[in-house]
Amino acid sequence: MRWKRTIQLLDVHCEGEIGKVAIGGVPKIPGNTIAEQMNYLNTKDDSLRRFLCLEPRGAPIGSVNLLLPAKHPEADWGFVILQPDQAHASSGSNSICVTTALLESGIVEMKEPETVVTLDTAAGLVRAVATCRDGRCERVKLTLVPSFVHELDVALETARWGRITLDLCYGGIFYALVDAEPLGLRIEPGQARALVEAGMEIKEQINREMPVVHPEIPEISGVAYVMFRSKDEDGAVRTCTTMWPGRADRSPCGTGSSANLAALHARGLAKVGDVFKSRSIIGSEFEASIAAETTVAGKPAIIPTISGRGFTFGLHQVALDPFDPLGEGFALTDVWGEAAAGIARSRTAG
Repeated sequence: MRWKRTIQLLDVHCEGEIGKVAIGGVPKIPGNTIAEQMNYLNTKDDSLRRFLCLEPRGAPIGSVNLLLPAKHPEADWGFVILQPDQAHASSGSNSICVTTALLESGIVEMKEPETVVTLDTAAGLVRAVATCRDGRCERVKLTLVPSFVHELDVALETARWGRITLDLCYGGIFYALVDAEPLGLRIEPGQARALVEAGMEIKEQINREMPVVHPEIPEISGVAYVMFRSKDEDGAVRTCTTMWPGRADRSPCGTGSSANLAALHARGLAKVGDVFKSRSIIGSEFEASIAAETTVAGKPAIIPTISGRGFTFGLHQVALDPFDPLGEGFALTDVWGEAAAGIARSRTAG
């Protein structure tokens, strides 16, 4: 077999959300920082993302994490998150997947009872403390990048629901946080389709009307996701992060939970040391807490921590036949939904 490209992927999920980790065959990506490398993948050459995330090698669900040499001197490894729409800067569930992959593959030596791994991301350094026993990574606690409020109680006039209010917050990427109940939605598996359709519609309108840019990292701009939230009877925050091209995050969403912590803190509903349970649409859980207060470009901010579990479930290799006319990947609206119409077929298809 004369393959043009091969990449080895370790299959990992974090609390139900798939985050495959490319542990071998990742090509060199230009850029002096992880943020510059992410920007290159988004603006200069999207072929690697299309190759890994679109059909016939990819699927609408999950992410592929590119394991990269760290650019920051304090980091062990760097990574960029690839999803069908673009490369993303930060993710709690994917940070847990990457940490689990590094330790259980032996790329980073596992030390019991704890191993500390520092990850270099486009959003900044993430510190992962892994609880390890009998050769496996049992749990990972992340100290994520500073999270802050961009604006609370933003009014948005919508065609479907009239005026709704939302919080624009940053947790490693920008989120619109929307309470589900006023829109007639419930965060439960049977409502997944209704939630993602609403989330995609709201996200598109927000990015059209309300541009946001990180004050210190210009490569991070725009609302990446809409996260719906509600409260369970036991006080846990129930979350559903909606993602392109129209699917629900299976995990409780680490960066979204961090953004929500920033909103709670700004309203005086959370303080340093408080621990919250964040529960996903399928019932899996993170523990979310505020480790410290800080500032970002003069804005009040918090240092969030997220704790959850990652599990390996496979190892495989993907390859590119140089004669494959569908080498650049494609997506059809039957499975991917109407949002995928712009990439309905490969640019190289006959």
